[in-house]
Amino acid sequence: MAGISSLGIGSGLDLNGLLDQLRSAERQRLEPITIQKKTEETKISAYGRLESALGRLQEATAALNDASLFEGLTNTRESDAFSVTSSASASAGRYDVDVQQLARAGSLATNSVNARDTALTDAGSQLTLTFSNDAQGNPVTQTIDLNENSTLEDIRDQVNAFDFGDGPGVTASIINDGSGYRLALASNETGEQASIQNISFSNITAGETLASDDTTRYAGRDALLSVNGINISSATNRIEEAIQGVTLDLTSLTDGPETIVLERDNEAIKTAVEEFVSTYNEFKSTTGRMTAFSGDPDSAGDLLGDRTLRTIDQRLRRDLTSPIEGEAFSQLYQLGITLDNRGRFELDEGVLNEAINNNMEGVAAFFSGETADTGFAGRLEASLEAMRASDGVVQNAINSSESRVDSLDERIRRTEESIERTVDRYRRQFGQLDKMVAEMNQINAYLFQQLSVMQTARN
Repeated sequence: MAGISSLGIGSGLDLNGLLDQLRSAERQRLEPITIQKKTEETKISAYGRLESALGRLQEATAALNDASLFEGLTNTRESDAFSVTSSASASAGRYDVDVQQLARAGSLATNSVNARDTALTDAGSQLTLTFSNDAQGNPVTQTIDLNENSTLEDIRDQVNAFDFGDGPGVTASIINDGSGYRLALASNETGEQASIQNISFSNITAGETLASDDTTRYAGRDALLSVNGINISSATNRIEEAIQGVTLDLTSLTDGPETIVLERDNEAIKTAVEEFVSTYNEFKSTTGRMTAFSGDPDSAGDLLGDRTLRTIDQRLRRDLTSPIEGEAFSQLYQLGITLDNRGRFELDEGVLNEAINNNMEGVAAFFSGETADTGFAGRLEASLEAMRASDGVVQNAINSSESRVDSLDERIRRTEESIERTVDRYRRQFGQLDKMVAEMNQINAYLFQQLSVMQTARN
């Protein structure tokens, strides 16, 4: 008889529905594996957040491990005439600064010509620029070879494309003075020595004149100031190392001496300590959410009972509570930093201020130590660096979970193949059953027909 193309056609039974139920039952074998995979993926995500929190804590710790933090000075008096920037090499003190003259760049223009696009040069034309004398008293010159038939615009472009090297240079532009056009040159740098003094041309087209117009000269000059009565000149308005470790940026003249007061930047130190305390507490809040448990497994933290997190917590607690030997301050509580019953920091600003104001050297020695890894911050930073390293506890935990995910993916693949084989076997068996029932139904119908014929013949 003909083959059956769809389950249940021959028997009239809902074999497809039964097959779907069997498939669903078989796929229950995937559920525990899928749950395990989701758990590991959740851990990987949590480890990523943990690593980020450790990174922020390391940054805050590194700031306290920077010796320059405790050496930095700040100017306690502001001026409208200049700004003050100090480095670690600066010394605390008072300095009277009087600005008498600002540095400026020089400029000079040529005489006027009728058109900016008329050819002015012959073959072999040159432009020679003369600047102020050098340190030996010799004039400094720059010579530019000009193209033949260059217009005023061409000369401008060739000047601006010229490489002046380490010497003084200019930037060229064209100015319309109302009756003609001039080539205007502005020194690229401020100061007397960089000032343009003369412009001369050779081989200018017959009938044309192009040379300096001395009435347009705007002399460059140096900045002039005094510091504690000592006269200082500078080619720029940025004065570096007139006061050791201090940079002055001049913006205007003073009406007389203005006082700079350089004092240790206690606020920067307090800010760094407060940032460390705040960042550590944020870290504890992050890990607290990861280990939270309220009695409902569905709302438990992603790393509840995790060994990696316990290891990190133990190492941090060791570094936070172990004393720094041989220093005026040996533990955090002496600087006003204590741990509460939740493991978070509390900061007593009064104790911290007293320590900074009365024993800055001791505070610096506690946090940054004599070397980068001997103080409290150096020791903690080294631990954090090790935790976050490519072979550290966090990355090892991530690698382990990723390995388990790969293994679980393989189990899922094999299980799905096994399920499909089982369902295929059921399908073949159901097909045979369908065929057999169909044949039996046909035989039954045939027998019933024969019995009906025999009964009719007897009647």
